[in-house]
Amino acid sequence: MQVARGVVVLLVLGVNTILLSLVLFVCAFAKLLAPNAATLARVRRFLAKLPVLWISVNNGLFALMRITRWDVEVPSGLSSEGCYAVVSNHQSWADILVLQRSFNRRLPFFRFFVKSSLIWLPILGQAWWALDMPFMKRHSKELLARRPELKGQDLENARKACEKFRDMPVAMMNFPEGTRISEYKRLGRESSYRNLLEPRIGGIGQVFYALGEQLDALVDVTILYTGTDPAAPLSLWRLVSGQIPRVVVRARQLQIPAHLLGRNFATDLEFREELAAWVRHLWREKDELISGQKLLR
Repeated sequence: MQVARGVVVLLVLGVNTILLSLVLFVCAFAKLLAPNAATLARVRRFLAKLPVLWISVNNGLFALMRITRWDVEVPSGLSSEGCYAVVSNHQSWADILVLQRSFNRRLPFFRFFVKSSLIWLPILGQAWWALDMPFMKRHSKELLARRPELKGQDLENARKACEKFRDMPVAMMNFPEGTRISEYKRLGRESSYRNLLEPRIGGIGQVFYALGEQLDALVDVTILYTGTDPAAPLSLWRLVSGQIPRVVVRARQLQIPAHLLGRNFATDLEFREELAAWVRHLWREKDELISGQKLLR
């Protein structure tokens, strides 16, 4: 039963995703050929509605197939017309589907920074471009070592890539842990948290710098998969095949301190430590929340 359920869900997800990508690929030409700013704005608004429909179909599929029991609590004051930074702990690719299921129509469609070279991926790269994903060129560590004057340009590239969001809603998604957690990784990196990896500030620092005072708030999300075998690694397959009995999502809306917005953490070492301390505080609170939820299982 679990295998059949998982195959059906993955098949429908795949078909739905292919259809969306093809439609976006076609619609990208309308965006490319828009004759003026007003027309371009209307095209962008239309394109932003397509992934909302895509997620709604996915969510209907999850409900029909009863893949898990959802325990979701999100703030009531969120708006799909706002501008937000969103952070979450990261355990599996399943997190993406969980976040989309929890925030569809409550926040703008999630966007994230994409390497500029990926725009050339057939269909998918053009679909990301149509959805206004911010493409940015990053300098390698080797290049920065040879040319230290380029340090900080990545942030300027991020700011320029986000200029398009000045007149449209956006929720910029970031996983500060940088990778999917496992007990092996947590111990191997000597994490100071019981349930999390050490957070990195690069992604959130880019969002705070690029969008600055345009940001309405930070949405801090905590995801926990309960009733599962702790020894079994979490995976997208386990979610869609019904092997995770309950998914817990807890989100809170936080005001971002004004002194953390619009500043360059790459060149301002004092600010870098201020930002790192603030993010570490968020992660300590998240770690305590996860431990408390585990006691309730």
